[in-house]
Amino acid sequence: MNSNRPVNLDLTTIQLPLPGKASILHRISGVILFFAVAFMLAALSMSLESEASFAELKAAFDHGLVKFIAWGIVSALGYHFVAGIKHLVMDMGIGETKEGGRTGAIITLAGGVIVIVLAGVWVW
Repeated sequence: MNSNRPVNLDLTTIQLPLPGKASILHRISGVILFFAVAFMLAALSMSLESEASFAELKAAFDHGLVKFIAWGIVSALGYHFVAGIKHLVMDMGIGETKEGGRTGAIITLAGGVIVIVLAGVWVW
């Protein structure tokens, strides 16, 4: 084994291509959704418990932190959906070239930004 091989442990020096960045954001949004399931199930359980607990939950959504969490969940869901559509299109054989991957990443990121802004308008 060659002991003189380059070792790059400084992650700030690695330059990913645009499709790589879109892919990492897709994975991050999936992890956020995985952990958001607990928040969403707790809210669903509270809303179905009684009329009083539903009113408490509705009042909690007037708080800025809860709105921010809800916006984050909806944004992650929206981006994950857009990136998932890109993957389905690529599974059909469209956009599998290097140029197609870059174009798909640009469309995915632009669509994700649009969905995130719309989610912010809807939640706030």
